[in-house]
Amino acid sequence: MEEQLLPLGDLAVIAPQQQCSGVSHSITYLRPLTCEVFRRPSGESGWSVDGMPADCVKLGIDQLCSHPPELVVSGINSGLNAGINIIYSGTVAAAREAFFYGISSVAVSLEASREMDYKAAAALALPIIRGILAQQQQPGFYNINIPTRALQESRGLRVLPMSLARYGDNYIEREDPKGRPYYWSTDSPPPSRSDPPTDVDLLEEGLVTITPLLFDATDHQVLRQMQDWDWEQGPAERTS
Repeated sequence: MEEQLLPLGDLAVIAPQQQCSGVSHSITYLRPLTCEVFRRPSGESGWSVDGMPADCVKLGIDQLCSHPPELVVSGINSGLNAGINIIYSGTVAAAREAFFYGISSVAVSLEASREMDYKAAAALALPIIRGILAQQQQPGFYNINIPTRALQESRGLRVLPMSLARYGDNYIEREDPKGRPYYWSTDSPPPSRSDPPTDVDLLEEGLVTITPLLFDATDHQVLRQMQDWDWEQGPAERTS
């Protein structure tokens, strides 16, 4: 991803030291953060942070970068971050953190496979990122998912909402050598197809998807209803 982004301008690379799948929007505040300088493939220096993806963005913007970036790209993640998985994703959380600062951000994820072709995925993601920068009317927060099939055959890009369907809820129960049960999360069952289609649906067909996201979690419809609720009444009286 770094190699593809270099033509866009000055580039800072700040990444977690360890695999951070499923950490969501965790941040480190009960202990100090440490970071080490490393040599990037381009020959420039980067930072390896002993923290979470969101930590990397916060630390980069507040301390490590000489000036706030105009764009933050998070990824490429190993595995899709589509549908409700964006809630669990550390990759998407890093992009969300940048958007907290009013900075345009893009999360990029590639479908997991035996041989992950990050180079091809980055080359595919670059023109999409260029398109965002050229056409967005204000800073945005975008989630790009690339299925493996899209690297072999061009099937196009679709702008779609995220799926709200639950999936991947099953666990396998096994027994460890001491006879204790343990449970391993699976990726099944698959979600049911939506109408109109969502990101999860079209990814299964081999199309690249992009979804514009927000972080406002307020239910504004219920908020309006609650303005008329009676807040003066006390707890209901118990009946014997």
